[in-house]
Amino acid sequence: MALILVIDDEAPIRANVARMLRMEQHEVIEAADGHSGLALAREHAASLALILCDVMMPTTDGFAVLDALQTEPALRHLPLVFLSASAEPERLNEGLQRGAVAYLTKPFKWDHLREIIQLHVRRPPHSP
Repeated sequence: MALILVIDDEAPIRANVARMLRMEQHEVIEAADGHSGLALAREHAASLALILCDVMMPTTDGFAVLDALQTEPALRHLPLVFLSASAEPERLNEGLQRGAVAYLTKPFKWDHLREIIQLHVRRPPHSP
């Protein structure tokens, strides 16, 4: 199916999301922080279909990840979905206004994330 990058500083959450994605036949790469997530996004830019990213992380938070993606031509096309424990409407609005395709509050329903993935996964260009 698709290659999805999961960026979350909480290992149990990251592992659980990755496990669920693999059960859906997706390939998954994982990063424990925004800095390494950006490095993986750059490394896999050609094949990466979607990024799932926590908002509140030390050093490089999710908003900084999104901002960095949008400044790089090879990465700005990648859809990013925020997964966050913060349910504050201001954060949700900020995330969407800054360019995230969705903002899910933890704990989230797997069916809801599945629908978002199906809507936003980057499809490969059609071959002639």
